[in-house]
Amino acid sequence: MSTPRVAPGGLRELGPINWIFARGAARTIGVTDAHIFSTLGRAKGLFRAWLHFGARLMPFGALSRKETEMIIIRVAHLRKCDYELDHHRRLGARAGVKGELFDRVLEGPDAGWGDRERSLLLGTDELVGTQDISDPTWAALARHLDERQLIAFVLLVGQYDMLATTIGTLRVQRDTRV
Repeated sequence: MSTPRVAPGGLRELGPINWIFARGAARTIGVTDAHIFSTLGRAKGLFRAWLHFGARLMPFGALSRKETEMIIIRVAHLRKCDYELDHHRRLGARAGVKGELFDRVLEGPDAGWGDRERSLLLGTDELVGTQDISDPTWAALARHLDERQLIAFVLLVGQYDMLATTIGTLRVQRDTRV
């Protein structure tokens, strides 16, 4: 793995609020250091704003936790972002996305899903692949989601696509389990 372009910070680099959050997150996750938080925490107020925005998408989003995790796992898989996959393999399992279901998410929209799940995964694939959603896929999504959920869906995919880009570009290292 490449050397981080921005090293995880400690108390001095993160400031007390971000440091406390990063340490608490690491403890909760069961890792020695939650590198995503101790790296992005260096951005001070921007980090806290990103956390607030992200929390409005997951876990407090407009879609169910299970669907949200399916979408995040699919983005992480498409973007080959092992860091995101590590975290959302655990979070997804808590939301019911585990075992054969997890494997089907990785397989994609044509892995025997119902119309709703297939539409969510297909929309995810299109957004990550082309930064747009085709009219037929949008119509399929609109059969299942209201306008608020459609907007939240696009923002959720975009957030985790952006996060995969950030993790890759900054060369954030995978976390070490305690």
